[in-house]
Amino acid sequence: MPWPESLLPYTGRSSTAIAGPSQASLEASPCEHRQYRVTINTLPDEALLEIFHFYVNGWPIRTNGWHKLVHVCQRWRHIVFESPRRLSLQLEYTGNSPMSEMLDVWPALPVVIRQGYTSWKVLESYPDSWGNVAGALESERHHRICEIHLPVIPTSYRQRLAAAMQKPFPELTFLRLWVEDTATSLPDSFLGGSAPLLRHLSLSNCAFPGLPKLLLSSNQLVLLRLFDIPDSGYISPQDLGTALSVMFRLETLGVDFRSPRYPASRPPPPLTRSVLPALTDLYLCGVYEYLEDLLAQIEAPLLKKLEIMFFMDLDFAVPQLHRLIGQAGSFKSCNNASVSTSDRAIQFSIFRVTDQSPELSLRISCRELDGQLSSLAQVCSSTFPLLSTLVHLDIADGVSQSHWKDDTAATQWLELLDPFTAVKDLRLSRQVAPHVCRALKELAEERVTDILPALQNVFLSGMQPLNSVPKYIEGFVAARQLSGHPVAVHRLGG
Repeated sequence: MPWPESLLPYTGRSSTAIAGPSQASLEASPCEHRQYRVTINTLPDEALLEIFHFYVNGWPIRTNGWHKLVHVCQRWRHIVFESPRRLSLQLEYTGNSPMSEMLDVWPALPVVIRQGYTSWKVLESYPDSWGNVAGALESERHHRICEIHLPVIPTSYRQRLAAAMQKPFPELTFLRLWVEDTATSLPDSFLGGSAPLLRHLSLSNCAFPGLPKLLLSSNQLVLLRLFDIPDSGYISPQDLGTALSVMFRLETLGVDFRSPRYPASRPPPPLTRSVLPALTDLYLCGVYEYLEDLLAQIEAPLLKKLEIMFFMDLDFAVPQLHRLIGQAGSFKSCNNASVSTSDRAIQFSIFRVTDQSPELSLRISCRELDGQLSSLAQVCSSTFPLLSTLVHLDIADGVSQSHWKDDTAATQWLELLDPFTAVKDLRLSRQVAPHVCRALKELAEERVTDILPALQNVFLSGMQPLNSVPKYIEGFVAARQLSGHPVAVHRLGG
């Protein structure tokens, strides 16, 4: 395949290609070859611009990477400054000095404020960096600020920063405010109540009563994350659903409440739902009633990643969650599942064979194992989509011996396993195996295939000796053999 003309050697500033070395010159001595060597500056401006683009916008993204390019030579400087949009030229400001010192040196480019990532050693060298950041937000040139990254805001600067951001930021496309410890209150006039160009919004531990109004003005959002929402920052599912109805470009949504909270009376579900045509990633944490009322207002046909965390409840009724999962075609190619218990929660995940991270993850916060099993069994009922198509199931633990009780009811394990009618391979960790197998053993001989009817293999972690079957599973294996649906027992390392 011939080289593109734009990449062939040329002379001068013209981009016209010239003939390459002749066959005779290719057979010349090394010394003679030097006359055909070319430097990068023989490339046309268009080729250099492409190279600069990959350099500046590569990974890791170099916000100020173009600084080095403009110091190489006047030609490179000219190419860079002639194409600010193509190269996404921005000025990164970290507060090491007053922002005016930086703006007076460079052309009028968009400004990215980035603070909170630096080490303590750097902060000791620039003790007033947060003061400089606040000054930048307060300055008359705040209209040039396009991104604000403030992931760890000191307590002493929270009020000043919040006050500085009550006015509109007309060029703002990215905002990240994360607060630790005590929640920060943002006024209704935050960002002037409107951010039409905002594409990324990430708030953590912030109480913001005016958030629904701001979201309605931000219909360009691609990512919305509301993490660690305090009680004082509660936003109703109805208000959030109304705001989401205008977000046709939203790809990622995260809503995470710090503690369980929901009003006693719930309004009826809406008659129509808003379609989020671009949504692919969804993370929700809260009481199941809130999540159900939110999901009742939306449809997400392209959903690919779903993470749900429920606070513990005695009764789970989640038809909207089941509907959302059933309508997302991406999950239908998953055939691996896992159940994992811990001292604080139980988690159910669904994977594809080739993926390391789960496509769907459901976590229920609960300390008692009995409560974990019964609550997960309610959520993963027979109406839960996908369960009847999964062929591999892992059950593992990450808990202490005290978490396991000999009196854990076998019926709880059987209720949990009942919907997995297509599972062929069951993998059990060392501590889980005796409890699950004893529960299966309690099935009457005539009902031995009622639970896990397609089961063919059981893999036990750390089974010793290698060629023996543990006593706690012998009865189940024998009953399956007599039923004509034998099960093979295998040893897993560990």
